[in-house]
Amino acid sequence: MAPTFITAVGRRKTSSASVRMTVASKSSVVVNGKTPKEYFKTAERAKIAEEALSAAESVEHYAVAAHIEGGGVASQADALRHAIARALIKAEPATRAKLKSAGFLTRDPRAKERKKPGLVKARKRKQWSKR
Repeated sequence: MAPTFITAVGRRKTSSASVRMTVASKSSVVVNGKTPKEYFKTAERAKIAEEALSAAESVEHYAVAAHIEGGGVASQADALRHAIARALIKAEPATRAKLKSAGFLTRDPRAKERKKPGLVKARKRKQWSKR
């Protein structure tokens, strides 16, 4: 028996998004109980979050319920895109080539560098004074 939903996890910096995707006649994306425009506040971030669905041309086929934690708004949108792309591959393996070429399947490894002892930040030093 086929599962009624597909789950996937996407990450970026300290954000993690878990997605539950179901087949539906009418498309809907819900992020922490809100629409993407309400949750992300800007249309640009909402578009980034839903980019994987439009790239796979599956916008009208799935209802997505997402739970996002950690990080900032920008990394949360990227984490959601990553999670949706991973879930789409489980649902439709043929979409893998499109999503891979768009770069939605690669987890972005960039994160904040740790602070080193004796420095102000990761690389910033105090101003050197000769006298």
